[in-house]
Amino acid sequence: MRLVAHYERHLADERGLSAHTVSAYLLDLWQFVAWLEDNHPSYADEKKIAAVPLDLLRAYVADVSEHLQPRSLERKIVVLRSFYDFLLRRDLAKANPAKLLRLPKRRRKLPQTMKIDELFGILESEFPDTALGRRDRAIWELLYGSGLRVSELTGLDLDRLDFESKRVRVLGKGSKERVVPMTSASVEALNSYLPDRRALLEKCKGTKDLQAVFLNYRGGRLTRRGVRLVLDRTLLKAGSSRNIGPHVLRHSFATHLLDAGLDLRTIQELLGHASLSTTQNYTHVSLAHLVEVYDKAHPHAKKK
Repeated sequence: MRLVAHYERHLADERGLSAHTVSAYLLDLWQFVAWLEDNHPSYADEKKIAAVPLDLLRAYVADVSEHLQPRSLERKIVVLRSFYDFLLRRDLAKANPAKLLRLPKRRRKLPQTMKIDELFGILESEFPDTALGRRDRAIWELLYGSGLRVSELTGLDLDRLDFESKRVRVLGKGSKERVVPMTSASVEALNSYLPDRRALLEKCKGTKDLQAVFLNYRGGRLTRRGVRLVLDRTLLKAGSSRNIGPHVLRHSFATHLLDAGLDLRTIQELLGHASLSTTQNYTHVSLAHLVEVYDKAHPHAKKK
């Protein structure tokens, strides 16, 4: 369907969404097209899909909601709104009926974090005295020290590291670039790892990625899955049974800075959030932590 192809180019070129996000949007849109073909085939062609009435959209949402979590259902509605808004702006539709779809209510899920003592216990532990061990320490230090997304870490190139000013330039969501500081520990860990990088690069039998900062044991650019394996291996060695992904370190970075008194606007800039409301989720984490500390510390709170 040409409309879907045009919409795909709009998402990638005009909105600058990542390939992963574009793929997710298209998957949801094609599911809607398939539902029309099965239930209302007269609306599943190139011309009629732009005129799908609100009641059919509601019927579709009702059908798919039976086996979806609120978050997934919300995304499907957002995709429909985005698609019909695209058609409306191109004068291919007379209205955007999806705007009248109600988003599902979902409970606020607080970001998972690690406590400072728990994190420091890992960062100050002994990593293997090998190229991969030094690489793993640098990964932990940079994820927590600069609050990077895992995609920002794996996409990091050598020319984006500025050791003199202790800063790193990263490409975030929508290919938006931002500059974030590096801690002294991150700089030290990177300087310790980078001499080993050449030896790892020489192991690569295919096309060498000469700019990639973090490499796997074969000498290729480290993947998101590879980063997760690094974290799992480190936690297992530390005797921790927790399920910690890269985003938990990013959440911990933001929450610990907020607890230390840094303002939300600055944290928003460091994280690369487009909206302050996203950053405000961390205020709830800090409040929950405050209540926990209060319950443990206040004499009257300890009474049964």
